[in-house]
Amino acid sequence: MNRRQWVIIAITGALALLAGVLTSQWIYQAGLAKDPAIKAFFANSWKTPDGNAVDTAQWQGKVLVVNFWASWCPPCVEEMPTLDKLQAEFKNQNVLFVGIGIDSPSNIRQFLESTPVSYPIVIGGLEGSSLSKQMGNAQGALPYTVVIDAQGKATSSKLGKISEEELRKYIKSAL
Repeated sequence: MNRRQWVIIAITGALALLAGVLTSQWIYQAGLAKDPAIKAFFANSWKTPDGNAVDTAQWQGKVLVVNFWASWCPPCVEEMPTLDKLQAEFKNQNVLFVGIGIDSPSNIRQFLESTPVSYPIVIGGLEGSSLSKQMGNAQGALPYTVVIDAQGKATSSKLGKISEEELRKYIKSAL
C-alpha cells in the first residue's frame, strides 16, 4: 500500500472511533422522569411475583430507588447485591428500593429463590418497560435506575449498571 492509502485508512478508522464514542454517549444518556410519569408509577397496580397487590401509598413520602431489571440481564443481576446492601444501609433513613422486574412472574420467582433480596420486587412486564421509557429511559435498555425524593420528584437516573459510590451519592442528594 502507498502512503495515500494508509492516510485514508487512518482517517476512516479515526472517524469510526469518534462515531462509536459519540453513539455510546447517546445510548447511555438518560433523562429525568417528569411528574406525569412518576404519578403513573404510583398509580400503577403493581403485583408481587406471587400475584399479590402492592399498596404504593406505603412508598410515598420516602426516597425511592426504582430499579428496572430482568433475570436474563447480566448487569442487572450483577448490581443486585449492591442494591440489597444499600437498602440495608439506608433502611432507617426513609429510603426504599423497589425492583421492577421486566420478566414473567415465574422467571422472577425462580430467580428470587436463588438470589433473594430484602427490598420489594414487583412485576413490570411490558407495561413496566413502557413506564421505564416514560421515566427517562429513551433506549428502553436495562438496567435502569431512578431515584425519587420524598416529595415525589425524580432527582437522578442511570442507564446501565450503577456503582455503589454513584448510587450512594444519588441517595444522599435526595435525602
